[in-house]
Amino acid sequence: MLHQSHRLEPDRLERFALRSVLGLAAVIVAGTGFALLVGLVRTAWEPLHAVDRAVTDALNTVVSGNALLLETLQALTDFGGLAVLARVLVLATAFLLIRRRVRLAAYVVVTALGALILDRVVKLLVGRLRPVVEEPVATAAGMSFPSGHSMGSLVSYGVLLLVFAPAVPRRLRPMVVTVVVALVVVVGFTRIALGVHHLSDVIGGWLLGLVWLGITAVAFRRWRREIGLRTPALSEGLAPEEAPALEPVPAARREPLPHPWRGTAELSVAWVLILGALFGAGVLVTGVLDGSALAAADQAVIRWFADHRDPALAGLARVGSWIGNTQWILAGTLAACALALAVLRRWRPVLFLLVAMGGELTLFLAAAAAVGRSRPPVPHLGPELPPTSGFPSGHVAAALTLYTAIAVLVWHATGRWWRWAAVAAAVLIPLWCALSRMYRGVHYPTDVLASVLLALPWVAVTWWVLRPRPGDAPRDPSPAGRPADGDAP
Repeated sequence: MLHQSHRLEPDRLERFALRSVLGLAAVIVAGTGFALLVGLVRTAWEPLHAVDRAVTDALNTVVSGNALLLETLQALTDFGGLAVLARVLVLATAFLLIRRRVRLAAYVVVTALGALILDRVVKLLVGRLRPVVEEPVATAAGMSFPSGHSMGSLVSYGVLLLVFAPAVPRRLRPMVVTVVVALVVVVGFTRIALGVHHLSDVIGGWLLGLVWLGITAVAFRRWRREIGLRTPALSEGLAPEEAPALEPVPAARREPLPHPWRGTAELSVAWVLILGALFGAGVLVTGVLDGSALAAADQAVIRWFADHRDPALAGLARVGSWIGNTQWILAGTLAACALALAVLRRWRPVLFLLVAMGGELTLFLAAAAAVGRSRPPVPHLGPELPPTSGFPSGHVAAALTLYTAIAVLVWHATGRWWRWAAVAAAVLIPLWCALSRMYRGVHYPTDVLASVLLALPWVAVTWWVLRPRPGDAPRDPSPAGRPADGDAP
């Protein structure tokens, strides 16, 4: 056995040397290309300038006359923006820390922060101005070279690919790599098409991103060798042995719904009944009870808020209103799903959250369209209101649904003190949102009560249908035998 191990050692060394040389060559090529491009940009080389100008002008001609294309580009370019990338990387880091993969979490943080620093420093050193187009369709602050969106998307999605590749089935990895490459290319294209970057800015961002990603990957692989772990091919990810810990839900913990069609039917019936209750309440408020004491109380509360507005309270109301807007609710839902996967290692809680939020959204849109109640006749604070009616309050319904669903999961997942913190959040955060919406003059108190009528029954029914039952319990309740980063491999 010892003789066979010695006989195989040269083959392993040869494969390791070949992989190391190829990786080093790729980093050197990308670095050389970036250095050459920086020199051409700094010296304002005319052929490069002419190509940049021709591409930018051609795309600007197409985009400036097409509103639908412009909206699509603006939506796609956000996938390379700091806000989206920061949220994705924070969630990935939290997932890794919860799973006790500290080294991988450190790799994500160091690589992301380094990319941010490099982008800012190189922009200042090169000092290239943004393109000037005939029909501006978008704006961006700061210098132009390199493209921060291009570099950030390549580094961020590349980091996620390297870290989580071991959890992806081998047959699906080429497809995942293709999707990541396509996303990075699309983000780069949107920056040129929106007229905020030259073609060479985008290429420079990609090259610098490749260099930095290669450097950090090499450093991490050397770190592995120092603790006695093998150096795998990059196609296997940075840490193939961590696949069981990185897998969202182990096969032994998957809990298929025993009666999916029955569950769908039960949810559909509940959805229709709740919509009927909302419509009936809306007809009462806007028709039958119009001019009653309830309507007078509605008006009195809104006018009292309008008469007692204060700059300090306006700031609190602005934040409280943000809690229920679409962007924050979407981000909160995704964060809750990621954390539920990391902690509970089951799909059923994620399904519960997604069904709860999807049902809330469709119930709100259907009820608002059916009732069509006007906003309160007082000055509204904040941006232009969406084209939906005031009954029920979508902000309050979304916040109440999300935080109540989270509280339900926390309550059933643990017996510790923080389940009371989750319950408190489920009460206080929607209440803050409700008071803020009334303070800003965009909802009556009865709109808020209608949101409660929507959210609480829907969350209750969704949990009753999708909750784990004793017969659905997974066979293996814990990933036994998986050491943490601090344990012996």
